[in-house]
Amino acid sequence: MASVDLIKSCLDSIRQISDEIENAVVYLDAGCLEAFQFVGAFPLLLELGVRSVCSLENMSPLDITADWNSTCTDPASKMVVITSRLLSDAHRYILRCLGTHQTILHCLIFTSISEIAHSAYVDSPLGPDAFREYETLLLQDYEELLKKCERKRTSSHQHSGTRHSAGARQEKLSFDSNDWSQLGSNETYDQNVESGSAGRDIYDDNSVTCTEGEDGSTSLLISVHHFPMILCPISQRVFVFPSEGTVAEACLSYEREDSFSPGLPSICSGLPSDGEDIPPGATLTAHFLYHLAAKMDLKLEIFSLGDTSKVIGKMLTDMSSLYDVGRRNKRSAGLLLIDRTLDLLTPCCHGDSFLDRLLAFVPRTERSNSSFPVKNSQIASKHSPVSLQRRPLDIRIPFESIFSKEEHKMSSTRLSESIIAFVSGWNSTEVVSAATDLADVAEKVHNNSMDFELGSLLSGSFLSNYRGANDLEVLLDRRAKDGPLMIKKWLLEALKQEKIPLNSKTRLGLTTASELHSLAKKLAPDQMSLIRNRGIIQLALAAEIALSEPHSSRWDAFVSAERILSISSVDNSQSLSSQLRDFINTSTLARSNEHKTIEPSNSLLSFQDALLLGMIGYILAGENFPTSGSNGPFSWEEEHYLKEAVVDAILETAMTSKLRFLRGLQKELEDNSRKEKSVKHEDVASEPSNIDDFDDQWGSWDDEDTDQQNDQAYGDMQLKLELRDRVDHLFKFFHKLSGLKWRNPSLKEGWAASLSNFGSDPYARKGLLYKLLKTLLAKYDIPGLEYHSSGVGRFLKSGFGRFGLGQAKPSFGDQSVLLVFVVGGMNTLEVREAMEAVSESNRPDTELILGGTTLLTPDDMFELLLGSSSFI
Repeated sequence: MASVDLIKSCLDSIRQISDEIENAVVYLDAGCLEAFQFVGAFPLLLELGVRSVCSLENMSPLDITADWNSTCTDPASKMVVITSRLLSDAHRYILRCLGTHQTILHCLIFTSISEIAHSAYVDSPLGPDAFREYETLLLQDYEELLKKCERKRTSSHQHSGTRHSAGARQEKLSFDSNDWSQLGSNETYDQNVESGSAGRDIYDDNSVTCTEGEDGSTSLLISVHHFPMILCPISQRVFVFPSEGTVAEACLSYEREDSFSPGLPSICSGLPSDGEDIPPGATLTAHFLYHLAAKMDLKLEIFSLGDTSKVIGKMLTDMSSLYDVGRRNKRSAGLLLIDRTLDLLTPCCHGDSFLDRLLAFVPRTERSNSSFPVKNSQIASKHSPVSLQRRPLDIRIPFESIFSKEEHKMSSTRLSESIIAFVSGWNSTEVVSAATDLADVAEKVHNNSMDFELGSLLSGSFLSNYRGANDLEVLLDRRAKDGPLMIKKWLLEALKQEKIPLNSKTRLGLTTASELHSLAKKLAPDQMSLIRNRGIIQLALAAEIALSEPHSSRWDAFVSAERILSISSVDNSQSLSSQLRDFINTSTLARSNEHKTIEPSNSLLSFQDALLLGMIGYILAGENFPTSGSNGPFSWEEEHYLKEAVVDAILETAMTSKLRFLRGLQKELEDNSRKEKSVKHEDVASEPSNIDDFDDQWGSWDDEDTDQQNDQAYGDMQLKLELRDRVDHLFKFFHKLSGLKWRNPSLKEGWAASLSNFGSDPYARKGLLYKLLKTLLAKYDIPGLEYHSSGVGRFLKSGFGRFGLGQAKPSFGDQSVLLVFVVGGMNTLEVREAMEAVSESNRPDTELILGGTTLLTPDDMFELLLGSSSFI
């Protein structure tokens, strides 16, 4: 039987809709663009005859004129929209495309969220027959849009005639699509729809008129379909959800005492769920996994560990018993669902994984201003709204660093001249002003003021190199020091194939950033060589970023600090609290801006980094000192000194932009920091020269100055009192982190603690995923692991089981295909450790598939636990 291949399954799903997308303008939202980059789907789309691929959120009236296939000569009449969002969320963007491109006669919409999931999702207004309902609603809104535009056009013709100046045309050409990201009331919605549809007037031919039936209705055909395979495969057997898709951004827990963030499951209590208030993220995850298994012809035996995972497992079991037909023809597989909150320590730490190190520092694309809004109605109605926005996984590696300045300047100039020539050739009599504006672009290019923008045009995601997933699959299994060595080996092999002479001194050994840069630069002597070796060059440039300063030193500082905390946690609480206090105090010497660019200072770790180490320290303390007190793992005196250190650090740094527990105090803290700096500067600059000046200054101390000083002192005291209250709230959150292990009966039993250390290093830690797989593959029982029996099993148990025909409980380790999904996200270190667990079990026939809500880095965990996506 063929092995499981996620990338092949995704590409096969695209081939299955080849008839629908042929000769069509395809619109992808941000989540689908991210997923298709991981899959490497764009060459396949070109092969299948797609006219063009465009961004749904950043639609342009010129999209319909772009043509990938020169054989398409007729105006586009078919449009395909593929979205990773709810239909209700994508509606305004789809309507804007239809209003702008009125040559479209057939619109096909593919959504990754199934029809049943639409009706079960709390924020979706659609019912059980969601797809048919949406087809009707979209057609009604489209016809209403045409009527409004016709009335507006008739009214404007009555007042201004039929004049169309070049300025008016230019205004329509530069239509700003970002207005669509700020739709609120119905009135604003209608106005934006009208402004969006105005772009169709830039065409002079009569082909833009929409065909109408005899009854006055449009002849537009709309059909909605389910397209489940929207995922980001990091390799052939590792995947996550698209960061800007509804499934990844749907909340996994509500704001309660046992919750940390909408992006993480609630704390596991081991108590049975009452079935009420199921988070929408759990519902969408269950439906996605069900359809993923169906696409890969897998029959699931479902196991779960954690409260949220048990809810997902129960929903999967119910769907399997209701909808599965012909299960005997499917391949059996074990599905293990795990809550992220069972192990928060592993993704917070800087583990020994090369890809983790890359993801921590390489640049990523920013979320567009026109992104879909993150809605969370139940949270917003009960508590202060918390937005959950995942960082895009689209890694952008700039290429301009491998070119010389002269080559970069010449290529940038040619690019700007090509843009001007294109626009002028589009309509030379009407777009003179556009060419004039773009002439300024060329001037800026000559002045090197647009290097970043033009450099981004040459960048690409190293996760989508179209060479296949073999490179990334190999790097997933590499430690931090082995990854650069492997990339260097690939560079040398590529240089040998290109017959480029090498320096005889180049050897496989310790790899530096400068060495990778020079090898990558040699590999791109011309455009053809650059195209052939684009994938390995991107990997080399990404590794160069991670190995360069200050990124390399910062990562090493984190590793050293975490090792110190791990050693101290084995000793005693006084040693651990002292180390945490030292990290907080020394962090005030560092200065970091919003983009995490650290300036030279006496410390590599900022105050926010010290808070991340504080969370790690409290988790370690909770595992080793569970009986030190009811209010936390440290004594009152130890925690008091920690609180004072945090208060002083906040007053010293005033870096509060990313700390949610300090919301509302940012302005006061910044003003206080600015005032302290000015006072220190004045004290140094204006020292009294002699005692006689004292008598002269005495007269200036009037009552007004005294009152002002008292008000200032009172304000400072109020700020410190409020700040201490916020810090007390922060440490209550730390207490919740330290009690994770002892609140969960599955971890309290001690099986995980007995497997805490593997190998010769007594301080080497293994994540929970490794321990689970080692235990399950050895066929040992795990307390709290729940098996969700299939529909057939329940039937035999309730009926024929009375006659001795009961079904034996299967074991997860008996399955030849193992699908492990971490609810809340995972990191690449866990992927490597899971692969190690399977390889150590001497099961060469076992196929392991790993999935997670998202790909996590320590910075992502900070954002979820203490940043804008947290409940604190």
